[in-house]
Amino acid sequence: MSTVAPDFEKTDIGNIQIAPEVIEIIAGLAAVEVPGVAGMSAGFVGGIAELLGRKNLSKGVKVTVGQREASVDVSVIIEFGVRIPELASEIQRNVKRSIDSMTGLHVVEVNVHIHDVLFKGAEKTEEDDTVLRVK
Repeated sequence: MSTVAPDFEKTDIGNIQIAPEVIEIIAGLAAVEVPGVAGMSAGFVGGIAELLGRKNLSKGVKVTVGQREASVDVSVIIEFGVRIPELASEIQRNVKRSIDSMTGLHVVEVNVHIHDVLFKGAEKTEEDDTVLRVK
């Protein structure tokens, strides 16, 4: 049996529906578990939401869902020093694999957008590392 979103899937005992927001969360979590990804980037609007105290687990992810297919855009912040083409390919593979295995949807594309680079400064503070952002 396959699952569909946003339409309903009929089974013997009821309907199954996966909200697009769930697919966004799956994609976001799959992207950040790749070594070299420092975090997700939500851009200006997401930054305002964070300042207002709203935590969004699907930050930096946009999903377009059809009957049996999904298209995903992820916006990430990477760690300084990683090879970007290899990192982006690994993000694509991990997001596709996670969505496919958890929902049964066929992922037709995963577009990776690198929005920022995060690197640790050479000096250490007393409490933790100094973190600098470069745009």
